[in-house]
Amino acid sequence: MRLEIIKSKGLAHNSYFLSDGEEALVVDPRRDCRVYTQLADDECTKINYILETHRNEDYVIGSLELQNMTDAEIAHSRELPFKYGEHSLDDGENLNIGGLKIKTLYTPGHTNDSMCYVVYESVGIKDPLIVFTGDTLFAGDVGRTDLYGRDIQQEQSEKLYDSLHEKVLQLGDHVIAYPAHGAGSICGSEISDREFSTIGYERKTNPLLQLDKEHFAKHMLKQKLTVPPYFNKMEEYNLNGPPLLNKTPANHPLSIAEFEEEMQQTHTAIVDTREPDAFAGSHIPDSLNIWLDGLSFFPGWVLAYDQSILLVMERKEDIETAKAYLWRLGFDNIIGYLCPGLKEWRNAGKHMENLDTLSSTMLKAKLDRNEITLVDVREPHEWEEGYIEGAERIYVGHLKEEANRLPHNKPIATHCSWGGRGSLGASILKKAGFKDVYNVLGGIKSWIKQGYPTKK
Repeated sequence: MRLEIIKSKGLAHNSYFLSDGEEALVVDPRRDCRVYTQLADDECTKINYILETHRNEDYVIGSLELQNMTDAEIAHSRELPFKYGEHSLDDGENLNIGGLKIKTLYTPGHTNDSMCYVVYESVGIKDPLIVFTGDTLFAGDVGRTDLYGRDIQQEQSEKLYDSLHEKVLQLGDHVIAYPAHGAGSICGSEISDREFSTIGYERKTNPLLQLDKEHFAKHMLKQKLTVPPYFNKMEEYNLNGPPLLNKTPANHPLSIAEFEEEMQQTHTAIVDTREPDAFAGSHIPDSLNIWLDGLSFFPGWVLAYDQSILLVMERKEDIETAKAYLWRLGFDNIIGYLCPGLKEWRNAGKHMENLDTLSSTMLKAKLDRNEITLVDVREPHEWEEGYIEGAERIYVGHLKEEANRLPHNKPIATHCSWGGRGSLGASILKKAGFKDVYNVLGGIKSWIKQGYPTKK
């Protein structure tokens, strides 16, 4: 038996390749899925099954893409009317790969189609070895229950409690649990950075598993988790099946003239993937600054699916990473990237802009003199841990819609934890017509290290 964890950075998504003998399966594949066929080739195995734990809401599932490459059978819960896949699973069904038995476990709560997959080392053995828990159970946390709306979150929370205590925990303390997400995922609130866990360890240490049903539901209802607008697109794609990547528009290296021509088209977004300090030094007007790793998540907040995307890269080789990040969120209309780079753009005499920056010390002086409006673009749970007194609080994903709250007649500084989201926020404001905008490099981390006060 061989088990490989395939991590998708940014989304904190985990998918799995499991093989035994000459057969294999994949659990919750990502859309850029050559990695799974390469693993199968290395093992001289054939991928027979593609198992989905639920209709994922935070990324485009790669099941159709992988099936197109392997002819594997797609299996998921029968609780949703999926428009693709050959096998709609009931609770308790059995599948086999090599000498392994995989038993389905229906675990509603996070979603009503949530499934876990329990692996037995051989068909005749009664005690399970592994469980793929999807978004039902994480290391140190459980899946969020708010996706169907506040009005039925109590019901969903109670369903999840029952799934955990009546099904998952009953598998046995020795069973190794492999979740669909790790630390940083938006699908939970306090996910541990452990790659995997055991049922016994979670039973003893997971704080949510220590609660009775009433207090568990109350805890879930108190959570303040963001719901990105792109979730709707992911749910649509993952129910009906996304386009195959070989049918998406080709993206090309663009010359300066070609890039300039494309940026004049309507519904075109320029995304600069360089680090905030590089973007501050010089950038193409109206660019949005989403640093490379941030491209794995923030396009879902600030880009529209009918937009064409032009990319500015720090290094040409970054384009493959950028494409993969965008594909995972369903952004397929990537026209191309500025191949000569920003240096040649500048040397050709093309128009450039810069973004003013502040250190925490400079920010403190301006705030003391009431010379600037500070906008905290972090998530609500980050604000609650500590914020700078007097700051306007607008999450970066809401900044475009809520920018009218901010004054046009006074300088504005955006800040986050270190400067990435602050730079994205500042670029959003500049694109919206604000002239005197700063980004606080170092963010609240540098503010705290200087010993400046925060409020809770």
